Amino acid sequence: MLRVTRRDEGECPLHKSPERATTQGSSTKFRNMPERITPRQFHEAEGVEDWRMLANAVATHFRTRSFAKGVALVELIGKLADDANHHPDVDLRYSDVTVRLMTHEVDGLSLRDVELARQISAAARSLGVPADPTAVQDVQITIDTLDISEVRPFWRAVLAYRDVGDEDLIDPHSRGPSISFQVMDAPRSERNRVHVDVFVPHDQVEARVADAIAAGGHLVTDEHAPGSWVLGDAEDNEACIACWMGRE
Repeated sequence: MLRVTRRDEGECPLHKSPERATTQGSSTKFRNMPERITPRQFHEAEGVEDWRMLANAVATHFRTRSFAKGVALVELIGKLADDANHHPDVDLRYSDVTVRLMTHEVDGLSLRDVELARQISAAARSLGVPADPTAVQDVQITIDTLDISEVRPFWRAVLAYRDVGDEDLIDPHSRGPSISFQVMDAPRSERNRVHVDVFVPHDQVEARVADAIAAGGHLVTDEHAPGSWVLGDAEDNEACIACWMGRE
């Protein structure tokens, strides 16, 4: 989840940059940790064409077209993950499988994700299963508040979510959208205080924006494009369509 501290008129939090890759920290505690890489470094690596960076992880979608083929693919992914001691989130459905990869030790991406992504794609090809990375996305709900500590406990209880850092909540079962809170400077009534953030593949974001506008929406601001566009519906409810570009 992305963390922000304020949202001015027309501003979307999604332009905030993920932390850059770093080689700092030579203490014993961090010496054996994998080195963090940027989304751009991931996408420039060979053999990861099936994958797309979303909010904090890379993901892809495999069109298995049968449950049996999906189970076979998941079994191969499980073996690869155990061999690498690096375990993705895998969502098996009747006709497709979605896979998400990140390195939790660095709260982002590492070369371990590059290598396992390559292996998973190769496993899918061995089964004749095509990848469709245009089908992946992350959804986050953002709530504007004057005091995060006053409202977050309510939403934690309502949703049975758990805290992440000082400003976010996540579904412990990874089924629902994450919840993020951002601080307003002052109370306001002219704009809604809840909006939806949608992270999409970088090569799909402009098409998604165009589709939303064609469906009756309007552009609020593209100040932070190509990283994010703020859109509104006919009643000025807002959504941010975002990708990783511009957030490094």
